[in-house]
This record gives sequence, C-alpha cells and structure tokens, in this order.
Amino acid sequence: MASERDCFKLSGPLHLTYIDWNNAHHRKSVAACLIKGVYVLENDRQARREGPKALALPWWAFFHFQLYMILVDDVDSSIFGAIYEFKPPPSMCNHALHRCPRYVIAFRGTIPKADSVSRDIELDIQFIRNGLHQTSRFEIASQAVRNMVAAVGGSNIWLAGHSLGSAIALLAGKTMAKTGIFIESFLFNPPYFSAPIERIKDNKLKHGLRFAGSVVTAGLAIAMKVKQQKSLSFDPFAALSAWVPSLFVNPSDPICSEYVGYFEHRRKMEEIGAGSIEKLATQNSIACLLMRGFGKECEPLHLIPSASLTVNLSKSRDFKDAHGIQQWWKPDLHLESKVHKY
Repeated sequence: MASERDCFKLSGPLHLTYIDWNNAHHRKSVAACLIKGVYVLENDRQARREGPKALALPWWAFFHFQLYMILVDDVDSSIFGAIYEFKPPPSMCNHALHRCPRYVIAFRGTIPKADSVSRDIELDIQFIRNGLHQTSRFEIASQAVRNMVAAVGGSNIWLAGHSLGSAIALLAGKTMAKTGIFIESFLFNPPYFSAPIERIKDNKLKHGLRFAGSVVTAGLAIAMKVKQQKSLSFDPFAALSAWVPSLFVNPSDPICSEYVGYFEHRRKMEEIGAGSIEKLATQNSIACLLMRGFGKECEPLHLIPSASLTVNLSKSRDFKDAHGIQQWWKPDLHLESKVHKY
C-alpha cells in the first residue's frame, strides 16, 4: 500500500541513528529522504491525511530538519518541492556539523496518481522537448532558489531532486552556476533522453554507436555554424565546468542510465585522439541543433560538463526498484563513484 511506502518507520533508513556529515553515504541518504518527504507531502495532500494521520513529518524531522516552505504548482496545486531548514539540537558538536547544509531545496518526480499525473507527464514531455525551462513550475522553483541564495548564500544550500525533480534541480543549478554560484547538488535518477545505447551488452558495438553519434552531432553543429569553442572568447559550457553536481544513477534504469555512457564515452574519445570531436558533440544534441535550424532557441537541459557520478551496481528487481528513490538510502549498496571534470 502507498501508506506503507510513505511510512518512515516501515521504509525509512532507521539504521542512520547518527549522521556523519563527512560521510558521503550519509549525505546521500539524507538528501534522498528529504526528497521522499516531498513525495509524501503530496501523497498526504491527495489522500487528505492531516494532523496525526499525515506521514510526511518523520522524513525530515528524523534528521533534525524543519519544513521551511512548500512549493506548489500553479496549474494543479500539487506540492512539487519543499525547502527544509536544518535545526540541530544544542547537544551536537560544531565539528560534527562540517559539510551540513543550512537549507535544502528538494523536488519530487512524477507521481502516477489522478490529482497530479497529467501535469507531471506534461512536464516530462517538456523535458524531452528541452522546454522545461519555459514552464511555470520551473519558474517557481528557480525563483525559490534565487531567493534563498540571495538570503543565505549559495554555499549554505543544497539542491536535491529525483527523476523529473532532478531535472528541475539540475536546470536550477546550471542557471546559478552560469552566474558563478555553485550549489552542492544531489541528483537522483536524472533523466537523460537518448536511445538506450547503455543497455547494449557488446562494448565494441556500444562504443561504435556512440562514436558515430558524436561524429554526426559534431558535424551537424559545424554545418549549422555553431561556433567551435576555441573561437569563442567566452565558452558558456566550459564556464559550468567548475560546478560538480552529484549524480546518482542505476544502469538498469533506462531513464538515467545514459549518463554512464555519456561520461565514459567522453573519456574514451580523449584516449583515441578524438577529443576535439567529442568536445563539440558533448555539449550539443541533434534535437536542439535541428530546432535551432528552424530558428528556435534550444539548450540541451541534460548535458553538463562535470559531475561526480555514482552508479548503483546492486541488482535491481525491476524498473520500479531501479528508478525508485528508496534505493539510495539502503545500506550495503554496491556503488561505484568517479568524478568527471571537463
């Protein structure tokens, strides 16, 4: 039942009785739980669970956070985000709070329920069309991020999101990074719209398809007179490279698995001396190039120069398990992490 999944006592990380903010697994788990809190806030709203019947509170209170603000979509009135304020008890030592945030801005993904699913799917489609930045939900999210940065500074904030919510957090983080403000970000199962090349088992075939794709993309970019980076006095893609968001992907999840190949292919292209081709291909998508050819502005929302990529290699039962937020706070995960710098 949905209430069982929403209940912290039944599905939350009760093993985390003490949070070490220097521990990457602990930080990841807390960020994931705060996102889960947004899901449960919306589920509480739809199920009309109020007061003692509401299930959302433990998802942040367990880690000494308070609900500072909720973010509501202007179209369907659903709760899609929340801002949490960290309020540690006086007994916590200052040295134990190193690397902890003062505020966390978290965004949920799609909820397949009648009161929210049509709006969520509409935004999923906007992401595929590279139009998420033009939606009112993103504008509400972006304004909330700007307001918090202005009030407390970017270094005191975390961004966190899952699925569609991670796309919103990624886009908000990119927007701030372009102004020189780099916000620590936790992006779980971030969508990467592409052919599912990562699912191919034959590594040679997989690399060959990616190589061909890079050549086509770079060639199309040049043909459509997209300026090459070395001829620019300012390269906006390279300017983002100092921002290193944390991406958490599962290779069994086709929604996010292409990020694995995106960064690995870039490394291989450098190794074979084709770095100049990949340098142009890595910041363009064929869909956006074609849209620009028709005079429409388009920026591939999912492409980023740098990231700390964590891959969950633990066996997943099904798509729901591979895409779910709950996997990221489980103990004893088989994780592989690597920092990719542009």
